[in-house]
Amino acid sequence: MILLRACLGAALAVSLMTGPAAADDYPNRPIRLVVPYAAGGPSDTAARLLTQSFGSNLDTTVYVENRGGAGGLTGTEQAIASSHDGYTIVLGAVGPLVFIPTSRQVSYNVKADLVPLGVIWQSPLVLVVNPKRGFKTVSDFIAFARANPGKLSVSSAGVGTNTHMASELFKREAKIDLLHVPYRGTGAAMPDLLSGQIDGTISDVALMAPHIQSGKLIALAVTAQERSPLLPDVPTMAEAGLPGARTENWYGLLAPGKTPPAAVAKLRSALDAAVKTQEFREGLAKRGATIRDQGADAFTKLIQDETDRWTPIIRETGVRF
Repeated sequence: MILLRACLGAALAVSLMTGPAAADDYPNRPIRLVVPYAAGGPSDTAARLLTQSFGSNLDTTVYVENRGGAGGLTGTEQAIASSHDGYTIVLGAVGPLVFIPTSRQVSYNVKADLVPLGVIWQSPLVLVVNPKRGFKTVSDFIAFARANPGKLSVSSAGVGTNTHMASELFKREAKIDLLHVPYRGTGAAMPDLLSGQIDGTISDVALMAPHIQSGKLIALAVTAQERSPLLPDVPTMAEAGLPGARTENWYGLLAPGKTPPAAVAKLRSALDAAVKTQEFREGLAKRGATIRDQGADAFTKLIQDETDRWTPIIRETGVRF
C-alpha cells in the first residue's frame, strides 16, 4: 500500500509538471501557421515575411502551411478544428472572417472560436486591365462595360475572397455588369490575365506593380483613400469618381478559441515585437503595405468594423459564397 501511494504521488507530481506548469515551457516545439490560400499570393507573402522574426521572438520555428480552398474557408476551418494548444495558428483575412460568415452558415463563430493576435498587413488593391482592350482610364472601362453588359471579364483569387468582393463593389458603384472568373489564388489567374484571356482584375498592388511597370498591364485606379507609393501616378477610385469603391487587403494572425491564455499572451507579445522590426517594416514598404493598427485590440476592432461595413453591401448585391 505504501509503495502504491508512493507511485501515485510520483505520477501526480509528473502530471502537475507536464500540465499547467507546461505553460512555462511554451513553446517547446515548432508552431504551424496555416495560410488558408495557395502559395504565391499576398497572404502567403505576408506570412513568410513574418515567420523568421516571429519565430525568433518565440525561440522556436514558425512554419507556413498553405491550405487553400473555398475562398479561405477550408484552411480556416481546419485550423479551428486542430488542437487548441498554441501550436497551430491561422492567418485571417476578410474572406473567411467577414464575407463568408455574413453570406452563409459556417462551422465556426468568428468571435467565439478565434482569438485575434494582431494585424500583420494592410494594403490597397488596384484595378488593372490587359493592354489589348485599349482602356486608359476608369471612365473608358465603365463606358465599354455599360455598352457591352457582361462582355468584360474580371478574375479573382476565388469566390469569397477580397479580390472577388472588390469587383462586386466596383460593379455596384459603377452600375455595370462584369463576368466574374474565380481562380484558385491570384497567382493562378496571372497567365490568363497577362495573355488577355481575362480582361482585368482588382488585386493587391504589390503583385500587380511589376506587371504595370513593365507595360504588360495597365493600372486604372487604386482602391485606397490615398495613392499608393508603389504607383504614385495612378489615381484613386475616388479621384476617378467612385469614392464608394474602397477596398483594402488586410491580414492578421489568430489562435483557435480555446488556446491557453498563457500561450495567447506569449504569441501576442512575440508578434507585437516582430511587426516592429526594421526588417519586417521594410519588407512591407517594398510591397506597398503597412500596418496602421497594431495589436490584438486593433485587430479585433478591424474585424468588427469591416463586418459592419460589408454586411449591408453583401446583402444588397446578393452575393452567395
